[in-house]
Amino acid sequence: MAMMRLAISTRGQGLYEFTQSVREFLRQSEAEEGVMTVFVRHTSCSLLIQENADPSVQTDLKAFFRRLVPPTTDPAMDFITHRDEGPDDMPAHIKAALLPVSLSVPFADRRLLLGTWQGIYLFEHRDSPHRREVVLHV
Repeated sequence: MAMMRLAISTRGQGLYEFTQSVREFLRQSEAEEGVMTVFVRHTSCSLLIQENADPSVQTDLKAFFRRLVPPTTDPAMDFITHRDEGPDDMPAHIKAALLPVSLSVPFADRRLLLGTWQGIYLFEHRDSPHRREVVLHV
C-alpha cells in the first residue's frame, strides 16, 4: 500500500488536470495492479475524469455548471442563506455535492487504465485561488 498527498494550486474556477502527477506516483509505488483511489479533501471543489484533448469541453463544462448553479448574486439564488464567504461559496458547495469528491481508477503494470482521451481533473468551484489537497492511495 502507498499513499501520497498532492497539492494543487488553482487560479479560480475551472478544471486543472493532474493526470501526470497520478501517473508518476503510480510508477514509484510498488503496486503492479489494482485500483487507485483519488480523494479531494475539500467541500468546494470536486474531481472528474474527463476528455483532455479538446479544451472546449472544459469551457463548456464550466459554463454549464455556472448556469446550473449561478452565484448568489443571481436573483434565481435568493433562497440561499449561506453567503458569509462570498457569492461563489454556497454554489461551490452545491456543485461539489453534485459531482464526485473521490474517484476509483484501475491500473495494471503500474499504468492507469484510462481511455485514450481521459484525464483526471480537479474541478475548482471557487473564484479565488486556492491550494487544494488530493490524496492518492493504492
